[in-house]
Amino acid sequence: MTSVAGGSALQVHALRVGPGQDLLAALQAFVDERRLRAPFIITCVGSVTKATLRLANATATNTNEVIHLTGPFEIVSLVGTLNRDAHLHVCLADGAGRTLGGHALPGLEVFTTAEVVLGEAAGLRFTREPDDSTGFPELVVQPREA
Repeated sequence: MTSVAGGSALQVHALRVGPGQDLLAALQAFVDERRLRAPFIITCVGSVTKATLRLANATATNTNEVIHLTGPFEIVSLVGTLNRDAHLHVCLADGAGRTLGGHALPGLEVFTTAEVVLGEAAGLRFTREPDDSTGFPELVVQPREA
């Protein structure tokens, strides 16, 4: 399945998530409150004390490849889309600078701060639909309806 849409105007939003908050829940609440239809992460810096990551070798039938981390960790990268079923990948660095990353699952608990800049493709709409070839709900990009 391939979905393609033309170019779109960009709107930029920024937020800061504070200590103890679940970063993913805070981002989803922000998207829901503002009714963003095609949101994505532009950049994020901050730190977390807890993280749950699904690793790259997980499949739709074997999602048990999950690790639970207790930090603190620096967020060195956060990327992805934030439609109803967010698809985010995070890379974290420990106190020695070692990095580990994967698909971010709920429970990404902010340590000191998370400064996030979001973009929204104003002329598009992101949804997720089951994809028989991957076994996962995958991104579908469509022109935004008025």
